[in-house]
Amino acid sequence: MRTYENPVIAGFHPDPSVCRVGEDYYLVCSSFEYFPGVPIFHSRDLVHWRQIGNVLDRPGQLPLPDDLPASNGIYAPTIRYHDGLFHVITTNVGGGGNFLVTSERPEGPWSDPVWIDVPGIDPDLAWDEDGSCWCALAGVGVARIDPHTGKVLEGPVRVWSGSGRQHPEGPHLYRIGEWWYLLLAEGGTAQGHSVSIARARSPRGPYEPAPGNPLLSHGGTDLPIQCTGHADLVQAADGSWWMVLLGTRPRGWFPQFHVLGRETFLIPVEWVDGWPRVGPVGERHPAPTAWHPVEAEPERDDFDGPALAPCWISPRRRAEGSWSLADRPGRLTLTATGDSLDRPGHTFVGRRQRHPDSRTAARLEAGSARAGLSVRLDEAHHYDLEVGGGEVAVIARIGPVRQSIVRRPAPDGPLTLVVETRTESVLPPTATVAGQEVPGVRAAGPDTIAFSLETAEGGEPLAELDGRYLSTEVAGGFTGRVIGLYVTEGTAAFDWYEHRSTR
Repeated sequence: MRTYENPVIAGFHPDPSVCRVGEDYYLVCSSFEYFPGVPIFHSRDLVHWRQIGNVLDRPGQLPLPDDLPASNGIYAPTIRYHDGLFHVITTNVGGGGNFLVTSERPEGPWSDPVWIDVPGIDPDLAWDEDGSCWCALAGVGVARIDPHTGKVLEGPVRVWSGSGRQHPEGPHLYRIGEWWYLLLAEGGTAQGHSVSIARARSPRGPYEPAPGNPLLSHGGTDLPIQCTGHADLVQAADGSWWMVLLGTRPRGWFPQFHVLGRETFLIPVEWVDGWPRVGPVGERHPAPTAWHPVEAEPERDDFDGPALAPCWISPRRRAEGSWSLADRPGRLTLTATGDSLDRPGHTFVGRRQRHPDSRTAARLEAGSARAGLSVRLDEAHHYDLEVGGGEVAVIARIGPVRQSIVRRPAPDGPLTLVVETRTESVLPPTATVAGQEVPGVRAAGPDTIAFSLETAEGGEPLAELDGRYLSTEVAGGFTGRVIGLYVTEGTAAFDWYEHRSTR
């Protein structure tokens, strides 16, 4: 029997929403403070996904001010297809509220935002038989809206408060047969996260909760996948039903830590007595009938295209003039817009960490610039491998503390900067720092982050740091690690970038 491996979209890709058009599936995720926003993926089998763009790829669609706190911005988009148009509705927290964009093609271009004056977050879209458009919101309220103008025509009215767990959010409305189903996330997005469902004869209610709520929760279990929730349902072309949802893969000793962020998982759905039924989210499940592997995201980027691939993201904005692929063909040149990664407004271009055990490398021509490779969670939590002022340094920013772990003279010429994440050995009894053996700590964190330098003469280890300080459990927030290229002084060129699994 053919099986597939979870997660189906690894790395920081939370709050998945999916729709089917014919035999094609399209999925979007939250992007929070990163630009461009709302990555959109395409699949023919629900298992193999390829990113085809970003829904919000213009600054006018995505106002994210420099003082926007980390983990604000774009929350929980919903994607739906109706009357020949793709619709994505979402919330810009701290940047304007709820809005809707549309496109004839999922690759775009997508329209400018249509703002919708309804309170709350996590908006959803559904249409009834007479063409009325309904919007459900965290809470759970339901409003009838005009999707063309954003005008609220009715409501919002409170229709259900969930099964009693905290934070009822991420609602999705579906018309299935003679019933309207309301799928809901509850319990918060940490270990208590869960999925519940209710049904009614009208989107206005009254809603009857499922007798077995919560429909899904991994809370209190020792399963390797945790925080399961924020789900969306889709019917496949063969008539089978499936659920996409977020989850985490925590590692380390108590209380465990997740570092890749909340990822996208897939599980099969059965219908029993008019209610959907799902089992636990496993690392492997029997595959859908359709099987259409697509080309995976390239591990290496040689920067030889006309534009950056859609997987590259930057905090809040990507200032004009801060980057170029044309100044030096075959190089990504970055120009500093801020002098520190500790404050918003800096030049940073990165990709989500996709693998627990990974190797990320980049070839840097720094010249007189100050530039490097950073493992980032937010402005207050990042580890940097930096070249500048004739030195190579490893710098750790953990909350209020910023410290240079090691500094040494920089070799002449281009350098290959390397970051490795290792889960099999978390700071053993001794660790190597600046070439010296020093006492380690208990193997309690999720991974070790090792920094090294490669030149024509070979590789040189620089430092190994505990990965727990770049985790959600330490830093807080809703995102995951992003490993990227940065410049804080002058202009530097990067010849290539590679991120791959070492398992």
